[in-house]
Amino acid sequence: MKQVRTICLVALGAALLAGCHSRKNARIAPGTSAEPDKVLYAKATEDLKHGRYTTGRLALQTLINAYPDSEYLAKAKLAIGDSYFKEGGVSGLKQSIVEYKDFITFFPFLDESAYAQLQIAMAHFRQMDKPDRDHAESVQAEAEFQTFLEKYPNSPLFPQAEQYLRDVQEVLAEGNFRVASFYYTRASYRAAGARLIELTNRYPLYSQADEANWMLGQIYEKGEHNEIAARYYSRIVKEYPLSHLAATAKNKLVKFGVPVPPADPAALARMKKEEAADRPGMVKRTMGVLKNSPDVSTAARGGAPTMTPASESGDETIGFGPQAGANAGAISSVGSTATVETVTPGSPNALPQPDGATPATDATPAATNSTQPAATDTPGDSSATPPAGTTPAQPADASQESTSKKKKGLRKLIPF
Repeated sequence: MKQVRTICLVALGAALLAGCHSRKNARIAPGTSAEPDKVLYAKATEDLKHGRYTTGRLALQTLINAYPDSEYLAKAKLAIGDSYFKEGGVSGLKQSIVEYKDFITFFPFLDESAYAQLQIAMAHFRQMDKPDRDHAESVQAEAEFQTFLEKYPNSPLFPQAEQYLRDVQEVLAEGNFRVASFYYTRASYRAAGARLIELTNRYPLYSQADEANWMLGQIYEKGEHNEIAARYYSRIVKEYPLSHLAATAKNKLVKFGVPVPPADPAALARMKKEEAADRPGMVKRTMGVLKNSPDVSTAARGGAPTMTPASESGDETIGFGPQAGANAGAISSVGSTATVETVTPGSPNALPQPDGATPATDATPAATNSTQPAATDTPGDSSATPPAGTTPAQPADASQESTSKKKKGLRKLIPF
């Protein structure tokens, strides 16, 4: 009997050991609900869903550190970026950009990398200021959306990113247009023209691009450069055929004896689509003034946005020389940075050169000096010939200082 009891105890012990061994194997078997990395990921997801971002990120980070070969590694890394994005705020959005960029670095070939790139752009988009304020985040958002469109042209998120890029470029163009209008109304045509050339070349989808082209036409017409003015009037007729300025622009071309171009069919179709687009009413747009974010309701709903990268500085630098005069000076290069040349009176380069036109060869040797005073004064010029004793490196009055020196003062002067 004692021997039988001993055999039973041995058999029971063997059974218990076998059961423990099977339970241990079940706990680490892939695909089972008891997998520790899966448990951590599920717990973190639940925490993030209920707004417990710190707790959720702690669980995700534990998963990443403890299980570097886990199938949930990429999901955990992306979830950390999403948690910062959803948490919001300046610090949260900036940290989400870091996490999304890390994800793209470690998992560049996953489909989710396109989503991560879009989220980077959206983090900058959510930090954008209004057009009359700092453009830094807007420029960053533009660059990141352009990166997405270049890297992921086949992504299902492509149309969404393309529209966001149009929205961003509407804000950037609006900021330049407001500054240009400020100078234009004060007859500072050189400063206005430099920004208008940049705007019309870079952002043809801008909602007031026809107005910008009209202002350029007026600037050159007042400077008696009708052949250049006709280019901008022709652009209105051809590329903005439904504009309220199209008929007047046609009359200008007839007056100059320039052939009136036909309306571009693609531009006509685009403008008809814009007119039919569902946009917020006046009440909603008025209420938008109370928001910190920019109003993008006037942004284009169709057409290819500009894919040319902006300047590294993120803003345009306009060199100030003699203002408004037809023969005061010329802008030799048009782009993110415009430099001022001093030319002889009556030369074709007396006003900002359109579309990157090459300056004439009659420029003086000191053409690279953006503060060189003009040789003569002209009608409509808000500046006068510098008095005796004024050094060439000094402007004749405070209105001719460089933009880099007047940015702070300019913001105070602009009434918007």
